[in-house]
Amino acid sequence: MQDDTWIVHAGRAHATTQPRRPYGIVNPPVYHASTVLYPTLEAFQQRSQGDAKYHAVRYGAYGVPTTFALAEAIAQLEGGQGSVVTSSGLAAVTLAISAFVGQGDHLLMPDAVYGPTRDFCRTVLSRFGVETTYYDPCLGARIAEVMRPNTRVVFTESPGSLTFEVQDIPAIVAVAHAHQALVLLDNTWGTPLFFKPFQYEVDISLQAGTKYIAGHSDLVIGMITARTEALLRQVKDTTMAFGDIPGPDDCYLALRGLRSMGVRLRQQQAAGLQVAQWLQSRPEVKRVLYPPLPEDPGHHLWQRDFTGACSLFGVVLHTSAAPAVAQMVEGYRYFKIGASWGGYESLVIPAYPGAIRTAVPWTEPGFVLRYHVGLETPEDLIADLDEGFQRLQHALTGSA
Repeated sequence: MQDDTWIVHAGRAHATTQPRRPYGIVNPPVYHASTVLYPTLEAFQQRSQGDAKYHAVRYGAYGVPTTFALAEAIAQLEGGQGSVVTSSGLAAVTLAISAFVGQGDHLLMPDAVYGPTRDFCRTVLSRFGVETTYYDPCLGARIAEVMRPNTRVVFTESPGSLTFEVQDIPAIVAVAHAHQALVLLDNTWGTPLFFKPFQYEVDISLQAGTKYIAGHSDLVIGMITARTEALLRQVKDTTMAFGDIPGPDDCYLALRGLRSMGVRLRQQQAAGLQVAQWLQSRPEVKRVLYPPLPEDPGHHLWQRDFTGACSLFGVVLHTSAAPAVAQMVEGYRYFKIGASWGGYESLVIPAYPGAIRTAVPWTEPGFVLRYHVGLETPEDLIADLDEGFQRLQHALTGSA
């Protein structure tokens, strides 16, 4: 099956996800449950033995049929052995890392990583005796230079969600596996449609389902997908021990959003590229950080490994005058100021990579903005941006 067919059918007909195929209803129903009843003492005692511990409905905190339906769909789309659903994208990151590191271990983390992931390493992992080293996300095979005997995990995020460096995942995987380390990938930007992590032997793929999978800015959820059954069970042991529980209503909404993700992504990709190319032509713009653009430093890797792109990108302005940029941004009609991305609406936020980088200092002097292109007509978005640049020029001229 092609991805668009998987999106429609995945997670809808498995014996675990829909035990009774209720009444021919298309969508798996929402199961609200804490207690699960058993007919005999023997059945109760066997509820957490062997495969049942990881794949059976046995208590609400460990998953209900709605949860398993979403997990099954994501695993099928990413090409993994199985998935675990978490309460947020950040929970997917922190729980996946926690499953594979312990006291005295070493973790490699790209310097362009999502800020809350960096905070977790600084505030939690360090307290539990795990050392983190930040590396240049563009190292590729040269990551061997920063590997240590106790390196257990090489974390990747490709592209980075602020500065959009594309990582050479096949090269990193080859080096990490040669050193008996696992590779974890935050695949939220690529999504299960545009990057297939397990084709490149990535061990664990992470999704902030909050973004394009949910698609409507009304849901927080995450997914962890494993390459093998053994890795899946290690992840599940960790999520169950931490008591991380996604609500069944959230799982239902994620499944509903998933069904239209292919259509939304293709439209947003086309609109994002149109807007990004227009921004490249503006004299106020120093450069656009977007791998699909031929001028982007990561374009050759994106073209080699990805089948598409989402509509999130960065813009470096020539000016660093924050008050003038504020006048530009605050007057937008369609680009609203707000965190997250992947929904149907267009967004903009400031980015400050220079404030957090440690391994590779950010040297661009201009103001950095991150744009997400939604489902609005691209021409309307371009007109909105054009009016914004007029406000920027007026503010700069007035301040001069």
